[in-house]
Amino acid sequence: MVNSVGMVGGLILGIDASNIRAGGGVTHLSQLLTAAEPSEAKFEQIMVWSGASTLERLPDRSWLRKMHLPMLDKSLPWRIVWQQLLLPAALKDNHCAALFSPGGTAPARLSVPSIVMSQSMLPFEPNEYARYGLLSGMLWKLRLLRMAQMRSMRRADGLIFLTRYAQREMLRILGCDENRTAVIPHGIEERFFSQPKTSISVQDFTAARPFRLLYVSIVDMYKHQWQVARAVAKLRRNGLPITVEFIGPAYPPALQRLQDTLMAVDPQGAFLHYRGPVAFPELHKAYQGADAFVFASSCENLPNIVLEAMAAGLPIASSNRGPMPEVLGDLGIYFDPESVDEIAAALQSLYEQPGLRNTLAQSAYTKARDYSWRQCAKATFGFIADTIRSEPCT
Repeated sequence: MVNSVGMVGGLILGIDASNIRAGGGVTHLSQLLTAAEPSEAKFEQIMVWSGASTLERLPDRSWLRKMHLPMLDKSLPWRIVWQQLLLPAALKDNHCAALFSPGGTAPARLSVPSIVMSQSMLPFEPNEYARYGLLSGMLWKLRLLRMAQMRSMRRADGLIFLTRYAQREMLRILGCDENRTAVIPHGIEERFFSQPKTSISVQDFTAARPFRLLYVSIVDMYKHQWQVARAVAKLRRNGLPITVEFIGPAYPPALQRLQDTLMAVDPQGAFLHYRGPVAFPELHKAYQGADAFVFASSCENLPNIVLEAMAAGLPIASSNRGPMPEVLGDLGIYFDPESVDEIAAALQSLYEQPGLRNTLAQSAYTKARDYSWRQCAKATFGFIADTIRSEPCT
């Protein structure tokens, strides 16, 4: 076979990143391609279609072609039209052997095998997206996304999930078996790894040197930052010198709820701090000043932020929902993310037990080494190549 740049023998893979615009999706694609050696899976070339801002975040590699079209810089309806009507022809014209869709949706009609990745559970958990309210545009956007992704996943020749939790839940919803699926978790960048520090004793925490908690995540309806704030306020009333810093961008209605809570329980900003977003290349530095990490999300596919906190050598208090127990195992203190009392009890356990903090931090740091971008890339392109070689699913 002759590929689109005149080279003989290797396969060409098309990647539809038209709907990957920010956050974890861009990070995943960038790190995946940075760590990849596509020739191991017999790929000669990879072509990625996306908007300019996403393509700028991708590495420059000899085998990578970044395909920019002005249409892909426009709003969602334009990108849907391109994906459904123009992408199939682009794949054919460029002799692509398959389409990889990390964004979860694919064209309805394709002449090549498609491999779809599931990266978000939010459209598939009605109790979670109901938090946005019946009249919210976000709720209806998630419902439409659910329909589009279900259609794409049912038609796909291969499905990639990030955790066994997501695989189990999605296959139940889709009514499929796991024969054409793989569980391939993300990796962790080396810059996040930091040897755990020796925990400070309870006696050494003071008003001037408090127990410093960190919560990194988008402020959103299912992240429950306000519950963490109320839990910390409760501990402060009980005399514990404890503070928490919230870092991340925000969904405006959720940010308003958090700010209202901060004003109600800490109007002077003495121990509750919302820092806002931090540029991803600088994010690893935020973990280094914390004594412990708290994560109160009730809906995740793979909690990348928990992986980062593990790599940073922090003891973790975590939500007991979704895949968090699968990822963290017995290396964290768990709580119901909607219970202020349970969150407060988990945080107090970390505060009062420096030995426990040391044990959890060291064990989590060691486990974090299992999450490699190199292994993620090798498994991903290997699964795609296997899917191309297998008989199409009906």
